[in-house]
Amino acid sequence: MKTLTAIIGFLVVLSLASGLQAQTTPDETLFREAKLLVYDKNWNAALDKLGELREKYPDSPWAGQALFYKGECLSGLGGREREALRAYKDYIQLADAKPSLVEESEGSIVELAFVLYEKGDASALRDIEGRLGHENKVVRYYAAYKLSFVSDKKVAARAAPVLMKIVESEKDPELLDRARIALLRVSPESLKTVEDRTPRSESPRMIKIRIWEKGRKEPALSLNIPWALADLALSAIDEEDRADLRKKGYDLNKILSDLAKSKQSFLKITGDDGSVIEIWIE
Repeated sequence: MKTLTAIIGFLVVLSLASGLQAQTTPDETLFREAKLLVYDKNWNAALDKLGELREKYPDSPWAGQALFYKGECLSGLGGREREALRAYKDYIQLADAKPSLVEESEGSIVELAFVLYEKGDASALRDIEGRLGHENKVVRYYAAYKLSFVSDKKVAARAAPVLMKIVESEKDPELLDRARIALLRVSPESLKTVEDRTPRSESPRMIKIRIWEKGRKEPALSLNIPWALADLALSAIDEEDRADLRKKGYDLNKILSDLAKSKQSFLKITGDDGSVIEIWIE
């Protein structure tokens, strides 16, 4: 009886061990190891693991995702943009590609194409332009935004219809401001057109700045800046000037952000020298 019990116990152990092995197959183990290396940005080691996975187990359910992570590695290494593009393009063609990874791949294709364009390959812009009509609006919007940075204004202007649609239909303030600024780069007249036909909301529209020097009746500086131009205006300020203002206790980004969020629409700053800065939003 004891012998029979021992045999049964031994068989149970073998069964459990077999089940554990079945839970983690060699191809899955390789895939997990590769992903850890990717997260650690150990690109070359990760590429080796991914290559081994696809070579040894071409029919593995993990072989497809290995293409996506191959693109991540090649992008991370730098200088291998074309190979990375190919990996991402191959991945999005797979029947079992994950929607979330497809979206990431499409965004990476846009980014890599722009890098190649900046390196002198104008033909790479086709990969961006071709996504202006993408069914996924995240991809479509990102393609339009990146195209707005192209130095050839005729090419950059092709992003205008998508950017105008963002301004007309989206509600997210950050997305709207980015689209407006992009439109200013490629087609200021398009921004005016879309702003004129878009109903005014309760959000801030115009930033007004007045700087008064002590003893003067007229402002030393008077500026009216469209809200859509705020980021653009701030980006044009020299970093040394920004640092100087911060030393005096003024952070322009924070001032505008706080003012936009505040229920109050007027800010007054009095300097030690008697000067007065007034900023308000209409």
